[in-house]
Amino acid sequence: MMNNNKKKLELYVHIPFCARKCLYCDFLSFRTLATVQEDYVRQLLEEIQAASITAEGSQVTTIFIGGGTPSILEGGLIRAIVETIRLYFDVAPDAEITIEANPGTLTPQKLDIYRGCGINRISLGLQSADNGELKALGRIHSFEEFLKSFERARQAGFWSINVDLMSALPGQTLESWKNTLKKVAMLKPEHISAYSLIIEENTPFWERYGQKAAGCGGGPWPPLPDEDTERKMYQITKDFLEEQGYNRYEISNYAKPGFECRHNIGYWTGIEYLGLGLGASSCYKGVRFSNERDLKTYLELDFMKDGLVKLYQDVQEQTRSSRMEEFMFLGLRMTRGVSDIDFTGQFGVKIRSVYGDKIDTLIANGLLREEGSRLMLTDWGIDVSNYVLSEFLLDQEL
Repeated sequence: MMNNNKKKLELYVHIPFCARKCLYCDFLSFRTLATVQEDYVRQLLEEIQAASITAEGSQVTTIFIGGGTPSILEGGLIRAIVETIRLYFDVAPDAEITIEANPGTLTPQKLDIYRGCGINRISLGLQSADNGELKALGRIHSFEEFLKSFERARQAGFWSINVDLMSALPGQTLESWKNTLKKVAMLKPEHISAYSLIIEENTPFWERYGQKAAGCGGGPWPPLPDEDTERKMYQITKDFLEEQGYNRYEISNYAKPGFECRHNIGYWTGIEYLGLGLGASSCYKGVRFSNERDLKTYLELDFMKDGLVKLYQDVQEQTRSSRMEEFMFLGLRMTRGVSDIDFTGQFGVKIRSVYGDKIDTLIANGLLREEGSRLMLTDWGIDVSNYVLSEFLLDQEL
């Protein structure tokens, strides 16, 4: 259980390797040799030891191993990472420990190792149950391989499984999206993340579908669904998953009761976190920073000699205004919204003393609603959440 005398801390561990980069992906990830993966993990273990010194007085309540594709590593390397964290950090006995896994790289042996070292939650990247849509995304697996991986995870003793899904895909229709939702819901995973595809710059999809590619699917590429179809997909997701017993607790996340992702809730509610590994981001002790992004430079760092000084980049002190902004536009992502009591406790002023006029306008336009001391997005507000959340940016320092 959590030691109430210690401050909560979350850890994110970045594994930047993948078998093949998906066509839509702009994450820091790439292919590399197994020997380089081993070198990376050795360096990561050194970083973990060095970072633990700064975390004295904190207790780790969640660990999230993400990527990239963490499951591309040999199982023993993942075990070494988790065991090293336990050795140097104070990890709560009931900590949520998640690993992201790609069905094309998951084996029964790896799953047994994950369970054996204390990983208790697995996040499977499916995206679609339609093999044609998977191929269009550049995924390395089929739906049938996903089914095998899901069953293997159950057999290995994982009873907290998330499935990642993605809507508004090239060539996707309302019927194919409904079919994906139905097939996944039949498996009864404890958690489903359902995001809309975003066309990011510096990806192959940007070249095909970005602002300069006016045809949006001209030539050999299947077209993207139009905005009206995308909105309908979003509504179908909410209605269908709620019928299946999933509660939408965040804009794009659904869970069976008691299986909400504690790690992500920590992000949205302001719990401090440390990012470990190449390019990982942190928000700790009132400072935001990120790690070195060049693999060669990262591998050459000497943590024992220099500590973490040369690792950290883009170091920014959080101001009072920036913390207020984040409180609002992260907290409002959750369906329970934000609490005026919590805001007042953190900042010494009420929400309305800072955002009163904007709140009144958004409520009048049907984008926000109030329930007691809580403020939350309406269904319409969720549909246009990017606009609503941007309204909570402040023009000046308070």
